[in-house]
Amino acid sequence: MAYSPANLYPLPQPGWSKDAVIYQVNTRQFSQAGTFEGVTEKLAHIAGLGAKILWLMPIHPIGEKHRKGELGSPYAVKDYFAINPEFGDESSLRRLIDEAHGLGLKVILDWVPNHSAWDNHLVTQHPEWYARDYKGDFRPSPWWDWSDIIEFDYDQPGLRKYMVKAMAYWVEEFGIDGYRCDVAGYVPNDFWRQLRTALDNIKPVFLLAEWEDRDLHRDGFNMTYAWSWNEAMHDIAHQKAPVDRLRKYYSWNERAWPRSAYRMTFVSNHDKNAWDGTQQEQFGECLEAAIVLSVLGEGMPLIHNGQEAGESKRLAFFERDPIDWQDHPIGDLYRKLIHLKKRVPALWNGEYGARMIQVPNSLPDQVLSFVRRQDDVKVFVVLNLSADTADVDFHENLYRDEYIDLFEASCTRIPRTDNLSLPPWAYRVFVSANFPLI
Repeated sequence: MAYSPANLYPLPQPGWSKDAVIYQVNTRQFSQAGTFEGVTEKLAHIAGLGAKILWLMPIHPIGEKHRKGELGSPYAVKDYFAINPEFGDESSLRRLIDEAHGLGLKVILDWVPNHSAWDNHLVTQHPEWYARDYKGDFRPSPWWDWSDIIEFDYDQPGLRKYMVKAMAYWVEEFGIDGYRCDVAGYVPNDFWRQLRTALDNIKPVFLLAEWEDRDLHRDGFNMTYAWSWNEAMHDIAHQKAPVDRLRKYYSWNERAWPRSAYRMTFVSNHDKNAWDGTQQEQFGECLEAAIVLSVLGEGMPLIHNGQEAGESKRLAFFERDPIDWQDHPIGDLYRKLIHLKKRVPALWNGEYGARMIQVPNSLPDQVLSFVRRQDDVKVFVVLNLSADTADVDFHENLYRDEYIDLFEASCTRIPRTDNLSLPPWAYRVFVSANFPLI
């Protein structure tokens, strides 16, 4: 018994998260009004996509000292216990949360624990809670152009107590369901253990870390960013990396990360959109294949607000720049994929779903192919991640079955075959013929 394995990742994932999809809202840009009410009016749209988790970017007042742009960054927090009047007030936030809950959505707030605005009241009331540079001055995060914020010092027990109290406040008083924690890796892991214990004493919460670190799952996080997935997919789309980059990611995910961990797979988010470009700029002709893999592969998919409308522009980060809402094929694609994800248990998240099993093929430099199966239902996915036509055949017997093509309008049965021809950047998704798609 001395050599029995220890369970280092005991945090259970809530049952409601088994097939969850997360949707990010930038309140400032989400509607013409740029308010909580503007978000509330489109909650049915968000739920209709199949999303389960609603992530609101920071809702707090924004600092004015050293502010960037006219309105400033929502990540320069002036008061952790207050609401940005640009967005609304307590009653409009409560209504948003209540109506989201009524639609079965969970609501998580974006929390900024690593730093505050220069004119946060803590600067004068508790200057000892802030980090200092070599001159003894308050400092922004080293090496980054984050001149509108200054960093906290988590060696200070008083800061930790304050931050836990502030995060508990929104759970207790507004009934939120958790947090997305900004630059979580810049905060010591032992603080996250302290926070998880405190919040779970109120109610079980869902925590997402903006970081990619296995140990954060040990220390209280349900989900971490799959940055490596995004970077691999992006480089493949620009023909700067081989398809093997994805195989290395999935090998790492399977062997080095706990089975219970959720990894957030995404093709866009507020950072990517603002600084790197729209989803089309980032992925070009590979965009749809990237979305397919983000939803049907292992991981919880993220939809950044406006993706479903084509994400036609880079949203300004420090000014008002409302989303151009329209019906778009990308929205239809997300709905179709998420509908399948929710209906087929093999595609569920973490331990609730099935592992991806690689299907070896004759063009490994071009084509990624895999099966996820649970009980007698298989999903067979083939992605041509190249600018060349792929006439590909497959090895071994795992994939052999009779399927229905998800994207065939007639849902006709596809006989057993060893060969497929895929145009550049094309994809095929097959579901066991014994599973009713409609």
